[in-house]
Amino acid sequence: MQEIETEISHPDAWNNPEKMTPILQEKRRLEEEVQRLLSLHKAFDDMNEWLAFALEEEGEETLESLNASITTLTQQLDETELVTLLSEAEDSQDAILEIHPGAGGTESQDWAEMLLRMYTRWGNAHNFTVQELDYLPGDEAGIKSVTLRFEGSYAFGLLKSEKGIHRLIRISPFDASGRRHTSFASVDVIADIGEDIAPEIKEADLRIDVFRASGAGGQHVNKTESAVRITHLPTGIVVQCQNEKSQHSNKDTALRVLRARLYDFEKQKRDAAKQAQYAGKDAIAFGSQIRTYTLQPYRLVKDHRTNTEVGDVDAVLNGSIDTFQHDYLLHCHQQKQH
Repeated sequence: MQEIETEISHPDAWNNPEKMTPILQEKRRLEEEVQRLLSLHKAFDDMNEWLAFALEEEGEETLESLNASITTLTQQLDETELVTLLSEAEDSQDAILEIHPGAGGTESQDWAEMLLRMYTRWGNAHNFTVQELDYLPGDEAGIKSVTLRFEGSYAFGLLKSEKGIHRLIRISPFDASGRRHTSFASVDVIADIGEDIAPEIKEADLRIDVFRASGAGGQHVNKTESAVRITHLPTGIVVQCQNEKSQHSNKDTALRVLRARLYDFEKQKRDAAKQAQYAGKDAIAFGSQIRTYTLQPYRLVKDHRTNTEVGDVDAVLNGSIDTFQHDYLLHCHQQKQH
């Protein structure tokens, strides 16, 4: 932190603000790390103080305060353990998350929107800045696709556990007969690597199409061709953005997503095992899910990679997915050790 303070206090440091972005992000991460250490020390000292009081005087209020201080320390230790498990180079980066419904029309599109709500609430609860980059509404209800950007420390490291197929079992509100339905949606998560380690993109390799934005979004919708779709011809990767106000802004955002996708594409190629896993994600169907959310005939959310189960389905769908993320990271860490 001292080295960074020296660097940003240099008179010429701010001549190129774009170069300062990764430095300031690192400064923010280090400040949070120091604050976490100070908070742990304080919570530990508070617990020991209440323990000393409790040994002298076994009053009910003293024991309640001791119990509360133990709970606080335990929560902070859990959060610290989670951060120590995020050791990959990209884990500290911002994240780009995409949701696509599987086959099944309105039912799957509604499930995709439920996932959108879950991740948005999770992001807000953890003080991430959540930005909607692209949104395509469903025909009757739900969404056909959505792209979100989560800005904040370790956004990608925490959200990478969500990549895969999510299955919902419930009595469909769209079925007049009240039958039970199974719906699927895919979630893809990539690190937003920004400009500092972005792969080179040649203009000749791009096909850029403009079109009118769709869905709710103000006076620009369906009147001006502000939405942008970019196809990277060598890889066939397609990205689009229609949520910014101008065509120029949409193009800049789409290029940002494309850089992140190309980086992820090259990373997957370098790792054969991960490449096989990525290729297997294409089929949004039975048997490939990473997590099942059962609402009927019983209520349970189960992660099939770690066998973690949570009975409070409503809490999970409202963004309480930390248990699944923690157990997934611990599972990956144990696999690496073996």
